[in-house]
Amino acid sequence: MAEVKKNVMTYDGLKALETELEDLKVNKRKEISEKIKEAREQGDLSENAEYDAAKDEQRDIEARIEQLENILKNAEVVDEDEFKGGKINIGCTVTILDMELDESMEYKIVGSTEANVLKGLISNESPLGMAMIGHKKNEVIEVESEEGNIQYKIVKVERK
Repeated sequence: MAEVKKNVMTYDGLKALETELEDLKVNKRKEISEKIKEAREQGDLSENAEYDAAKDEQRDIEARIEQLENILKNAEVVDEDEFKGGKINIGCTVTILDMELDESMEYKIVGSTEANVLKGLISNESPLGMAMIGHKKNEVIEVESEEGNIQYKIVKVERK
């Protein structure tokens, strides 16, 4: 049997997924059942767009609930208090300097299920995340990209 992949995440990420799951189960299921009930009351279901849309939404909600339950079942929360010798790990917020563009960026390294680049959350499995793991402040790392290798200097490492 294939080994189940652990979903590595921060405590905040775990709490966010648990909150979303609770909302889907308690609130969204109730809302969608009301929509379905109202659509049924309109009569002929074969040409009822509201009914079809509500059933589609119900299917999406149930799929998301199943997805979240599987993620949480295999969740492995990183001990963010364990910050050994200033080495970067999941849960660290890292400021890096693009040495070619002289541009600095700040990212928090999280598990892949929490990643959202627009919010500054990068996955530990992304090329940049993998390159940073295990390094310390003032070290230079190299990340492979389509344009070639990019060098970054680690300017700051902290736990927030």
